[in-house]
Amino acid sequence: MSTIHILLVEDNEGDILLTTEALIEAGLNHTLSVTRDGWEAIQYLTKNGSYTNAIRPDLILLDINLPKLNGHEVLNRVKQNPDLKEIPVVVLSTSSDERDIKKSYNSYSNCYIVKPGDIHTFTSVIESIENFWIKVAELPNNTGNLR
Repeated sequence: MSTIHILLVEDNEGDILLTTEALIEAGLNHTLSVTRDGWEAIQYLTKNGSYTNAIRPDLILLDINLPKLNGHEVLNRVKQNPDLKEIPVVVLSTSSDERDIKKSYNSYSNCYIVKPGDIHTFTSVIESIENFWIKVAELPNNTGNLR
């Protein structure tokens, strides 16, 4: 199986650490890049500034509550960009507000998951996300580094 490249857009250091550990525990072949605010995520995805050599992600894990640009703004920019819109975006948020969920799906997120409060469930959710997107879903081969 080829390596999947995941971009984690998350400003909470604890959630970054938990997600990183859960991805390692899943034992699946991946690489992970992390951006800590919405503006940095857009710079990464469009290869601007210090990200001119950024690897195009095969999957984006996106928090909604981000500084600079919130997750909804990032999602809109990704899905309106012809070069990025095919990248699956899984929204991971502490918000269970119906408005956030609807807004995410109306902006073409591929999935919306409310972050569980306990570490074991959080780890299980991250492993499930990776298992689905690596073992079950077919992703477009936009970069030549997948399949």
